[in-house]
Amino acid sequence: MKSKLSNFIDYVKIYCKAGKGGSGSSHLHRSRLTSKGGPDGGDGGRGGNIYVQGNDQMWTLLHLKYTKHIKAGNGGDGSSNNSSGINGKDIYIDVPLGTIARDAESKKFIFEITSHKEKKILRKGGLGGRGNTWFKNSIRQTPRYAQSGILGDEGWNILELKVLADVGLVGYPNSGKSTLLSVLTAAKPKIGDYPFTTLVPNLGIVSYRDNKSFIMADIPGIIKGASNGKGLGFRFLRHIERNSILLFIISSDSNDINKEFKILINELKQYNKELLDKEIILGISKSDLLDRELIQEVENNLSKNINYVFFSSITNSGLMDLKDQIWKKLND
Repeated sequence: MKSKLSNFIDYVKIYCKAGKGGSGSSHLHRSRLTSKGGPDGGDGGRGGNIYVQGNDQMWTLLHLKYTKHIKAGNGGDGSSNNSSGINGKDIYIDVPLGTIARDAESKKFIFEITSHKEKKILRKGGLGGRGNTWFKNSIRQTPRYAQSGILGDEGWNILELKVLADVGLVGYPNSGKSTLLSVLTAAKPKIGDYPFTTLVPNLGIVSYRDNKSFIMADIPGIIKGASNGKGLGFRFLRHIERNSILLFIISSDSNDINKEFKILINELKQYNKELLDKEIILGISKSDLLDRELIQEVENNLSKNINYVFFSSITNSGLMDLKDQIWKKLND
């Protein structure tokens, strides 16, 4: 049985070849009544396009992992009686929402898919050639030539998935992120008391007051140096880019909550400083381990500019306060 890790693929490189346009026809009209008719060659059909299309039922690029080459159909050739060739078959690549397409060589951003059934052309099919009818004029009455079809666009592309969520959980491995997600949502992430329990992003829907809800994502733990590839590296940092709010989770038994918070902030800054423009909340987990006096001591050491909430996923204390803060920031 495949593990969840092997099923979650968020990066693929594929070679895409759009279809070649069909050739125009250089046919001259002939019939029982006409032995030397004029040109009636039809145009060639358009080569097939390769589209990328959003599918809100998908969450991984697994289906493309072993599909390295994708080819659209060629256009049909034109024929007599000004009949155009058929267009080549278009190919549609279904992807999860939040998928970005890039050129593999230049790494240039091409487009992003964010809604269900949204489709964009990744590689464009070649135009069909014009038939000889187009080249008839007062001087050249019976042109005996037509255009060839144009080759379709082709090359290597990268498809990269960024998880779409309202709130992204950011923190060290084993800080309580997965436990919080499991308590607030119906998601069932793997939970353990050792680093890197979470190896893939987990999503869950958090129920709020008056039947409202928002989406929360548990991102694999960040360690010092993640932006330079340490630990699980920056492979998962890109998922944070799509979150509206970053909820930093630091355990109350941390040796230095302020220092840990600054390290996390710095890793995000090194990866993409624009991440720090997002709304940020600091959640101090496992607060059931603290009495009122210790909580006061921690509060006194926190920066006055930080929005923070003490909570416990074990006793459920502070969870509604946490959801209230999240909802307020989402709707400010």
